[in-house]
This record gives sequence, structure tokens and C-alpha cells, in this order.
Amino acid sequence: MTRRGTPLEVLLVFLRLGLTSFGGPVAHLGYFRSELVERRGWIGEPAYAEIVALCQFLPGPASSQTGFALGLLRAGPLGALAAWVGFTVPSALFLLLCAAPSVRLAGTAAGAGLLHGLRLAAVSVVAQAVWSMARTLCPDRPRAAIALAAMILVAIVPAGVGQLAAIALGAACGILADRSNVVLEDATALPSPVSPPAAGFCLALFTALLVLPAALPGISEAHPALALAAAFYRAGALVFGGGHVVLPLLHDAVVAPGWVTEDRFLAGYGLAQAVPGPLFSVAAFLGAVARPGPGGAAGAAIGLVAIFLPGLLLLGTLPFWSWLRQRRAARAGLRGANAAVVGLLAMALYDPLWTGTVLRPADFIAALTGFLLLVLWRFPPLAVVTLGAVAGVTLGVLRP
Repeated sequence: MTRRGTPLEVLLVFLRLGLTSFGGPVAHLGYFRSELVERRGWIGEPAYAEIVALCQFLPGPASSQTGFALGLLRAGPLGALAAWVGFTVPSALFLLLCAAPSVRLAGTAAGAGLLHGLRLAAVSVVAQAVWSMARTLCPDRPRAAIALAAMILVAIVPAGVGQLAAIALGAACGILADRSNVVLEDATALPSPVSPPAAGFCLALFTALLVLPAALPGISEAHPALALAAAFYRAGALVFGGGHVVLPLLHDAVVAPGWVTEDRFLAGYGLAQAVPGPLFSVAAFLGAVARPGPGGAAGAAIGLVAIFLPGLLLLGTLPFWSWLRQRRAARAGLRGANAAVVGLLAMALYDPLWTGTVLRPADFIAALTGFLLLVLWRFPPLAVVTLGAVAGVTLGVLRP
């Protein structure tokens, strides 16, 4: 890193990225590299590669965490906060503004068709994510078997328990099946403005906020806003493998207890594909429409802060990364957990996305077309979402 910057500098750079970074997590990492490594020289290529490796190792939204880390290294803790605000707020504001009209839209034929088209686009995008992740994260028989076992487990065990059990079982199986003898070179030392005691506090707070709501359920039940925050925090803390994997966790958090209807959940997820910035910004839409909770802007703020907070706190691992990445069991466990995540996302593709959206032959054709445009013709997700919306409106108007 060449020199320290200011939080304002970080905010302005990430605000620009938040307004222009379409394409999902992998594309975001490319934007960060182009803007902050090549163009501005905030950090060197080896150090950037280590940050990406760390954020892919941790639970949470990898691209957003990479942004947090870059802001942290550039301007300290306020820089990390500035990076989050700049990268997240544009998409969150758009989704918040869409939350209230989505109720009125659903009452018209064209509006209902639009929302249905967004859900069809979500089917295509998630199917492409499953396809891509399966090829990358399940390249051999042991990991393919882990993904299959995860699908079976979440199909027969209640959602929240099944998801946690599948990830834990995947990590354990990954360690047991590990046959790698690869010895990694020493990691590039990352400068960290976070001291080991402060890092330890962040990790302890991360754990406490995850465990306490389950240990003290009466508090959350008596305070709807706390229940909402706990649900979004849990979803953000347990995501492995990228932004799309938050789909089953959020569905379990807000749809299963009846806080958000299935239609509005899937419509919000479809809208999130059409905006720049992180997919986790869908929390603003869901927080605004969720009941219980304050709803509106207050609910959106609760959902947004709660779902991103785990990723910020987990930057407490930064001072320990060089040691952690050398542990063979940790790497093997991560490979197993990521394989299990493919199974979770595949099951979410089936239910709720497929079962709640693909209801007739025309829906199947639209979803398949979107998938093929993404996989074979490399269309950007924004284009597929736009086409899905147009198809949905057309089918909604024509359908009697």
C-alpha cells in the first residue's frame, strides 16, 4: 500500500463503484482490482490476492468483505465503514423505493406480470449460479457426493437446522476425504490497522450476536425489531460460497415464519439482480416489507445493517490470516463446506424458486431462455432481468 488515505476518499471511490458495478460478486472483484490495484495503486497485486483469498475463506459476502478490507487498509475502521456505505447504499435505496409500489403493482395484470417476470429471471440467474458453482466447487466425486448429501439433508430436515447441519457435515466430510499434499508458500503479510486484542473482540462479538438470540429467544419474541435483526444477522453470518447462497437462508428467516410472502420475497430477489452493488442489498427490500418489524425505511436499515455486520466483524481474522491459511484441515473443511453449499443452493433453486415460479410451459421456456443466455451467450444478469420483466408483463397482459 502506497500511503494512508481518508474515509472521504474511500467513500467517494466506493460510491462510484456502487453505482456502476453490475454483474455479481466475481465481476465486483474485477472492478475492485481494476480501480484500486491497477488504476489507483492502493494496494499491490499479491496483497490483493491474499485479501480475496481471505474473504472467500470466511462466511459472508466475499466481494463486499473485500471492499471492507480495502477500505480498512486504506483509511482504518472508518474507511471500512465508508467502503460499505458507498458500495451498498445506492442499490439499497433503489430496492427500498421499490418495496412499497410492489404491493400496488401486484394488484394489476401488468404489475403482477412484471413481478412474475422478475421471479423468472431469478430462476435463470440462480440456475446459472448453481451450474457455475457446481463445476468449480464439486469437480470430483467426493465433493459431488457431499453436495448430493446436503440436498437430501435439507429436503428431510427442517430448514434452519438442516442448512446448518449440511454445512457442518460438509466441512467434516471435506476434512475426512482430504488427500491433498499441497504445501502452500507463506502468505503475503497484510498490514492491519486492527490490533490482535481488537480483532479478538470483533470475533467474540460476532459469536455472541450469533448465539445469544438462540439462547434467549424470549427477548427477540418480545421485541419484533430485535427478532428481525437476529434473523438477518444469522443469514449474513452463515453464508458460504457467494451472494446467491443467501437465498435459502433468507427464505428460512423471513418467509418460513410468515414475515414476508413468497411472492414478494421472490420479486425482491429478482429486483436485486437488476441493480449494481452487492446482492445482499435485497435485505433493504425485505426489511421494508417484513412484518413484524417497523417496516419502511427503519425496517430496511435494520435488515441492511444486520446482514452486513457479520462480514465487517469477521475482518477480525485479518491479523491471523497468514497462520490460518497454512492449516490443511481448515482448507479441506472449507472445500467440503463449499460443496455442501452447492447442494443447498440447488435445493433452493427447486423450492422456493422453481415450485413457486415455473407454473406453465411458457414460464419454463422463459426461464430456460434466460439460463441459456447467461451460460452460452454470456449475457449480463441485468439484460436477462430486463428480458424477464418484459416477458412477464407480456404474458400477464395476454393471459386471460
